[in-house]
Amino acid sequence: MTSNTKIILGMLAAAAAGAAIGVLMAPEKGSELRRKIKTGFDEVMEDVAELLAIGKEEMKNMYAGAQEVQREMQEEMER
Repeated sequence: MTSNTKIILGMLAAAAAGAAIGVLMAPEKGSELRRKIKTGFDEVMEDVAELLAIGKEEMKNMYAGAQEVQREMQEEMER
């Protein structure tokens, strides 16, 4: 995991924790509070899914790059 990914995940976790604390501290009806919690959770899950997709794409790119380096080294050794 790259440092950028760690930073983004940390920011998401902090935002989720802050949102949860803010919602729990607000004086509201239980049904409204549960709706807000569910909405917030859904948003966090969408963000996590997006980060996972980005991470998957980064891994594919890294793998392709490693294969390219391996091929180049193999060609160099064959000379």
